[in-house]
Amino acid sequence: MKTILIIEDNDKNMKLTRELLRAKGYATLEAVTGEAGVSLALEHHPDLVLMDIQLPDIDGIQALGRMHADPAGAAIPVVAFTASVTAAERSRIAGAGFSAFVSKPIDVRDFLARIAEVLDHGRSS
Repeated sequence: MKTILIIEDNDKNMKLTRELLRAKGYATLEAVTGEAGVSLALEHHPDLVLMDIQLPDIDGIQALGRMHADPAGAAIPVVAFTASVTAAERSRIAGAGFSAFVSKPIDVRDFLARIAEVLDHGRSS
């Protein structure tokens, strides 16, 4: 069973994401801050991290940088999961090294397809 770490500070988004992923047979880990997410990722080595960008402590881009700077987290694919969809923000996210981008609110079919694609190939096109 593949494990996905969800780093999301909004309770409703966390609940929806958790339920969708579990319904598809994935195990989930959860964090509500970037720092907690980085710690969980380095400790548990999930198959994928779903990372909100706007978090209450460090943002998702900083969390990604910390995770990938550690050899234990460098190979974990991380999907940006955010409502920030301005061209400038998407460019910043793309340049940070995320494996894929999923916008909120989510389209369920697209969301699940993107997750499966990254799990299968490490990156989404």
